[in-house]
Amino acid sequence: MKAMSGTAIPAKRRTATRSGSRFWAKALRNRYLYLMSLPFVVWVFVFSYYPLWGWLMAFQKFKPGKSVFEQKWVGFDQFKTLFQDDMFYQVLRNTLAMSLMGLVAAFTVPILFALLLNEVRQMFVKRFVQTVSYLPHFVSWAVAASIVTRMLSSDHGAVNDILMGLGLIDKPIQFMAQGHLFWGIVTVSDVWKETGWNAIIYLAAMSGISSEQYEAAKVDGASRLRQIWHITLPGIRSTIIVLLILSIGHLISIGFEKQFLLGNNLVRDYSQVLDLYSLQYGLQMSRYSFGVAVNIFNSVVSLILLFAANGLFKRITKESIM
Repeated sequence: MKAMSGTAIPAKRRTATRSGSRFWAKALRNRYLYLMSLPFVVWVFVFSYYPLWGWLMAFQKFKPGKSVFEQKWVGFDQFKTLFQDDMFYQVLRNTLAMSLMGLVAAFTVPILFALLLNEVRQMFVKRFVQTVSYLPHFVSWAVAASIVTRMLSSDHGAVNDILMGLGLIDKPIQFMAQGHLFWGIVTVSDVWKETGWNAIIYLAAMSGISSEQYEAAKVDGASRLRQIWHITLPGIRSTIIVLLILSIGHLISIGFEKQFLLGNNLVRDYSQVLDLYSLQYGLQMSRYSFGVAVNIFNSVVSLILLFAANGLFKRITKESIM
């Protein structure tokens, strides 16, 4: 027994040594790639992980000028205040409504646009349309909101002029003053701004599909629609699933730029979202701990949605991002 144990231990050590040697040899061979990725790793750590220590503020009655360990600890009082605030549930309703509408529209429209654009055979037309479609992505929301507001203006706005010219309405509609229209305006604006950009990744996935599959389908007499349904869509299925899971994970993390720039006092009950609520009722009112509590709620719900969506799709489609 002693002899056997004496030979087994060095064997394990030799295996571990070989594994370590292979690791360092591979790291040395790819050292330039690691060096190129190092700035991005540092950026993620500094801006995504290092600030997490600030979550301690949500469990304190934070006062500027004192260190974290000198603050008064209040436990879950900030979260109790949050869940007892009626405004919070109104804001959560607005966030979920705009998120779901954006998930349906801003996720399906780029796929349809990419499918249509992929069927264009004239390369000049295809490139021109693609370039024009993703230009709005590079326009800031400050400019985009001004364009949308002007287009929907009741004072000779393009949309009202067109509707009146077609005889569909008798007088201009005040789009920006009606709360029940605000969610739709934000969704359509986001689709207009991001469709071309979001379609790029689908077009890239389509370019990886073998042309031999399309040629075989043509020989079998498949129409263009049949080719899209049986070849193109299955070919980009993995890409669609990954992006859908990530979109669900960010369901309530929709930011506040669109709502802040397009909103006004007349549609305030429909334009407030969680991030804007955290800014106005947290930072602007010097309730720093309360603002952090809102952000923690946002992050925790996003993580739950991400893992739930990933688990569901893993069970149904056997594909996962983790």
